[in-house]
Amino acid sequence: MFEGFYGNALVTSALEKMIESGRIPQTILLAGPEGTGKATLARRFAARLLGDPAKIELDDLSREENRALIAEREKWPSEKRGDDPLFFASHPDFVTFCPEGPLRQISIQQMRLVKERAQLRPLKGKWRVFLIDQLDRANIQAADSLLKTLEEPPEHLILIVTAENPYDLPSTIRSRSVIFHLSPLPDSEMKAFAEAHGLRDAGRRIALAGGSPGLARSIDLAVYEKRRGVMLAMLESAGGTAPFGAWAKSSESFIASKSEKLDLYFKPLYSLLEDLLVLHSGGAEVRNQDLRPALERLAGKVSFDWLREAVEQADTLVGLQRRNVQKGPSVDSYVIGLRGL
Repeated sequence: MFEGFYGNALVTSALEKMIESGRIPQTILLAGPEGTGKATLARRFAARLLGDPAKIELDDLSREENRALIAEREKWPSEKRGDDPLFFASHPDFVTFCPEGPLRQISIQQMRLVKERAQLRPLKGKWRVFLIDQLDRANIQAADSLLKTLEEPPEHLILIVTAENPYDLPSTIRSRSVIFHLSPLPDSEMKAFAEAHGLRDAGRRIALAGGSPGLARSIDLAVYEKRRGVMLAMLESAGGTAPFGAWAKSSESFIASKSEKLDLYFKPLYSLLEDLLVLHSGGAEVRNQDLRPALERLAGKVSFDWLREAVEQADTLVGLQRRNVQKGPSVDSYVIGLRGL
């Protein structure tokens, strides 16, 4: 129903009916795993309301020039970023706000800018549409600042926010939003997506993406496999199938590198943990099929309680990374804590 968008037909159908009826909620929350198309769907939805889809697509954060700008601003002092909050607005009535800085967070300065620009009338047409991508990366102060806009939004404003987990957002924001959950795509739709985009190594990409077309398209297989190897070494040492010294050797370059942020390793880590749970429970289908022998050895060594603790501690690592803790002590503590089980 939205050109070039794959999957989640129930969600797209509901949004289509909103457009047809003209009854559009002022705050829409699109929730779901990374790569399932939340921001893409927001842009397609905005294009139906505002027209000129080519301009709106210029704000796609996966575009090379936009990624380069975000990466460049990481080098800026925080004061400079605060004085010049990041947003994209190739279309005059469509504005995108996204996380930035070394911690990739939504800032309070960006949310204050949302409030200021929300008062501006549409240049043409009836609506202005704002996209706040990954609002779950906002700190408490930024979320509270946005709440003031949600409580009394201008009649012309449609605010679309995205989050992987809506329950990472304050209840005050969820209660003022119409929430749509985007699910991972089944293999049949992933194959259709891969064929339409001419993806090389499609089978491998589909397996690793876990139903997320955005990840299937963007993943650098060589880089992903390198990071996955580090996470496998961490789990093997944590689970007792390899000594701690093997982990220390594998992690040396990873810990020393400033460019290899810890959050780049969470997707491979959770993928491996998912496969371990499948194998431990007697399942057959795993995403990391090429690592199956190593995963089977580890799954046979650990208990279900170990797996549950491994996932909980991975969640803790995610929270620590957002507070800019040192990754070396964090991952070493992960390994040592799980070895103790």
